[in-house]
Amino acid sequence: MGSDKAVIYMETGSRDPYYNLAFEEYVLTHRTKGDHLILWQNSNTIVIGRNQNAESEINRAFVEAHDVKVVRRETGGGAVYHDLGNLNYSFITDAGEAGKLDIHRFTLPVVRVLKDLGLNAEASGRNDILVNGSKVSGTAQRLYHGRILHHGTLLFDSDPDAVAGALNADPAKFQSKSSKSVRSRIGNIRDFLENDMDILSFWEYLKQSLAENGFVKEGLTADELKEVDNLMRSKYQTWEWNFGRSPKFNVTNKKRYNAGSIESRIEVKEGKITEAAFFGDFLSIIPIKPLTDAMAGLPFRRGDIADVLKHFDIEAMFGGITKEEILDLMFNT
Repeated sequence: MGSDKAVIYMETGSRDPYYNLAFEEYVLTHRTKGDHLILWQNSNTIVIGRNQNAESEINRAFVEAHDVKVVRRETGGGAVYHDLGNLNYSFITDAGEAGKLDIHRFTLPVVRVLKDLGLNAEASGRNDILVNGSKVSGTAQRLYHGRILHHGTLLFDSDPDAVAGALNADPAKFQSKSSKSVRSRIGNIRDFLENDMDILSFWEYLKQSLAENGFVKEGLTADELKEVDNLMRSKYQTWEWNFGRSPKFNVTNKKRYNAGSIESRIEVKEGKITEAAFFGDFLSIIPIKPLTDAMAGLPFRRGDIADVLKHFDIEAMFGGITKEEILDLMFNT
């Protein structure tokens, strides 16, 4: 991942999505040296991107009927469905000069591992891994104090009906595609294998293959695990984090760019912005809250907003969506 030293390998010991995301965040923010690999699974869960509107991404009736958990992660990108046929991986390492937006730095090793199993695997688009043209993995990244978290899903033997039933597909994603549903775009790795294996064998294979220079298995201390538990309870289990309260917006626009879909919601009172929010599946690697906070109190004029945007790393906040595209979105041009 970033050196010729052995990888520090960890497992969460849990299938609880709230706990697993807290564990991952704790390792990112507190284990600040070395290359880390975490492999983990969630029981039936929808994991939504940091900047998505949860209610617009899930099929509420299906979620309630099938006891599917919903949790928001700290990285950008779109909503994904996890079950025990899905294996998740997390790389945590130094960002380096080239690490800022280089998704392929981490997807290519996974592609290589899949190719070694005889699969026709390739990295595709913004953040996908395909086998025979079917999506088997989606990935996302986050920067934190010079460290980078890159994590992804690997659909090994997931239930395609549950994947399709749990998620609300954005029609805009299919306007120029022949595919008409979530199910028709995804595939399971197991279906493409020449020699069958179960998910535990795949887990072991992945662990050994991704740690090219060997690995050292470590765990968190008892005190650290308490901190993970506190983070889970104070953040990832809360309605405020996963759904949040949205004010009534009176200026709403939505566009789809090459870098992803994005929706702006702006509350304007007496010509000034009182609150701003952005939703979408864009691959942000840093939070956008500092920007939306800076917009509060500004006149709702393109020039005023443009002046503020100059002070922020817009392409990192919005995953490659540019300053001009943000302005075109907000002012519907």
